[in-house]
This record gives sequence, structure tokens and C-alpha cells, in this order.
Amino acid sequence: MERRNLKGVYARLLENYRQRAYWTKKWEITWKNTLMTAAILIGVTLVAWLYHRLSAGTVNIMMFYVIALIFIPRFTEGYVPGIVSAMVSVGCVNFLFTEPYFKWDFSREGYPVTFFCMIVIAVAVSAVTSYTKEQSQVLARQEKQLMEADKEKMRANLLRAVSHDLRTPLTGIIGASSSYLENEPFLSDEKKRSMVRHIREDANWLLNMVENLLTVTRIQSGDTNVNKSMEPVEEVLSESVRRVKKRIPGAKVKVFLPEEFVMLPMDAMLIEQVLINLMENAVFHADSDREIEVYAKAGQDEVTFFVKDYGPGIALDRLESIFDGESQTGSRESDSYRGMGIGLSICKTIIAAHSGRIWAQNHEKGALLAFALPIDNGGEHAE
Repeated sequence: MERRNLKGVYARLLENYRQRAYWTKKWEITWKNTLMTAAILIGVTLVAWLYHRLSAGTVNIMMFYVIALIFIPRFTEGYVPGIVSAMVSVGCVNFLFTEPYFKWDFSREGYPVTFFCMIVIAVAVSAVTSYTKEQSQVLARQEKQLMEADKEKMRANLLRAVSHDLRTPLTGIIGASSSYLENEPFLSDEKKRSMVRHIREDANWLLNMVENLLTVTRIQSGDTNVNKSMEPVEEVLSESVRRVKKRIPGAKVKVFLPEEFVMLPMDAMLIEQVLINLMENAVFHADSDREIEVYAKAGQDEVTFFVKDYGPGIALDRLESIFDGESQTGSRESDSYRGMGIGLSICKTIIAAHSGRIWAQNHEKGALLAFALPIDNGGEHAE
């Protein structure tokens, strides 16, 4: 019984809260409409008064108020502000700008038509503006839903990629270490070094994936802003290649620097991470003795970065989805744990945060991964 009473009290309190919130919002809208309408009408009246004093004419006075009737529905809600402002506008023209001045006189010829036309303009503009606002809100909600759906899809793909890319190297580390401990007396020194080397490679790969995940956390959730500053393309390319060679000593990378000195708004650490991921992907999946080529080209509106390998290329059915975070299962040993999923998905996230684009394609003798960054800073402050 007491529980039932408590539920009833809670329901009444909740309903009272909703009613207060509803009327509070109503009052806020009313005050906003009133202040905005009054401000626009007072401003237009002052401009009309100045024009009247300078030109000593009343022919164009009404046009000032017509302009006001266009702006008032834009900054208010509902039809009432527009209709009220139409009545006030006709009264102001009659009282302030028509002889006898500062007196009401609606007996003059043409005033009923003027009054009716002003009301029609106010209602029409209010209707069009309200419809436009409503459509804009609908489009904004749909765009937000699409963004949320894309984020959810990317999150799911990342989880799948992480589960794949973490499980297999961990299994390799556990298996190799267990074999080492169980069979140490029977293993040769060379075999021991080989097993430890494989453990180190798997551990480094896991560390690389952790760095990738930490990189994503640097991108703010929601608006995906990044801290951009003007950076030289040459230094970003050189630093990323240096880090790849430090991480993979046997990597063969050939760099072609731009002929001209190019400065680009970017988060240098994030773009270096993208280049590192693309180069490591080329090293592990190209399976070629030829050097990987890394270069950049400056266009009129954007700078494009390329990572070109001379391997088997990318399957045609994966060209469109290669950056969506889906792990690849290949026949080669490296493919068994070095999936392209998480690294390339993170590349896509970083480039999208820079308002750029990223894509993959095949050339005659291998694969080409590329991304483009806009030269325009987009109005953001470059620190």
C-alpha cells in the first residue's frame, strides 16, 4: 500500500515538473519573441525616421517595414510575432510618417488595402520561414542519426578488428613462451633466439596496436576536432619513414619529397601515425623485395600523400571496404595476425577528422594507398 502511494506521489511530482518545464519554455519563447520583435521594429523605425528627415518623403517608408516583416519571422517562432508586427508597422507609418504627424488617421484612401497587404505578407513570410526551420531541423536530426549510425558501425568494426588482431599475436606469444619453458633443455641456441625474436615481434605489434587505439582517443568525440598547426610536409614524411625503419629495421622505403616547400594545417603526430600504418601495411602485405615508395604531391586545393607497394595488390571486392575496420584473413603467415583492419580503420578516422579523404586502388604492379588533406585551414586557428 505504501509503495502504491509512493508511486502516485512520484507520478504527480513528475507531471508537475513537466508542466512547469512546459510553461517555463513557453514563457521563454514569448519573451524572446517579444524582445526580438520590439528590437527589430525599433531599429527599423529609427532608420525610417532618419530617412524621412533626410529625404522628406514617405513613398519608401513602407518598404523598411516590409523588410522588418521578412526578418522578424526568421528570428522568432510562430505566426503571432509576424501578424502583430504587421499591425504595428501600419500604425507606425500612419502615426509617425503621414500627415497629420503624431495623430491616428485611418480614413485616408488606401489604408485598408495597405493593412491587408501587410497582414498577408506577414503570414506568408511566417509560414515559409516556419516551414524552412522545420525542414532544417528534420534534416539536422537525420544527419545526426546518420552520423551516429556511422560511428556505431565504425565502433563495431573496430571491436571486430581488435578482437582479431589481439587474439592471434597473444596466442603466438603464449604458445612460443610455453614451448620455450617446457622444452628449454632440448632447444638449440639458434632455436631459442628464433622463438624470442618471434615473441618480440608479436609484442611490438601489440604495442603498435595500443598506440593506434591511444591515437584515436586524441580525437575528441562528437565533433572530431583535432589540434591543427601549420606543418611542413617534408618533415612529416621524413619523421614517419624514420619511425617505420626504427620499428622495422628491414623495411625498404624510398621517399620522394615535394619539389616545393609545402606547409599544411594538420596534427603532425596523427598524420605521421597514418603514414606509419600505411607503410607497415605495405611492408607486411606486399611480400616484395622492391622498395615501398612514399611521396606527396601538392595540388591547388589539397596535398595528396601516396604509399605505393609492388605486391599482389588488393582484392577488388575489398577496395571499397578496406578502411572500414574489417580484418583480413590471408594465406600468408603475416596475414594470420597482422590484419589490416584496425590500423586502416584508424587511418580513416584520423583523415576524416582532418576533413580529408582516403582511398585505395591497384596499379599495374601492386597496390596504392593514398589520402588527401585540404590546404585551406577551414577557419581553424593554427597554433
